[in-house]
Amino acid sequence: MGKRSRPRRLRDNEAMAFSRMIRGSARKLNLVAQSIRGLPVDRALNELAMSRRRVAGNVRAVLESAIANAEYNHQLDVDRLIVAEATTGRTAVMRRFRPRARGRVARIEKPFSNLTIVLREVEEEF
Repeated sequence: MGKRSRPRRLRDNEAMAFSRMIRGSARKLNLVAQSIRGLPVDRALNELAMSRRRVAGNVRAVLESAIANAEYNHQLDVDRLIVAEATTGRTAVMRRFRPRARGRVARIEKPFSNLTIVLREVEEEF
């Protein structure tokens, strides 16, 4: 007897990948995610390869995972995929303290973020 399978959250022509606990703030991660929304996957990969931001490598890894999920798990055509959604969210924050002058202390926050990428297969080819 196992668990009942949940109904699929996405449509049949969509595939998803997500990553948790990416080191960096959600605002900075969203700038990179915003640059690939709505693009075909090959252009999105090129955009991430040329980006100078540090989190672009993490976004590229999640995008490649979503492409692999679409190809192998859902049998979607890789040449007709676009980035339908790229959403970010906040998660845990590490708090560190730094000694300051006159016996005081300053709090340093080191945020983490989540990233979800949804790919959709479209009929027309780009």
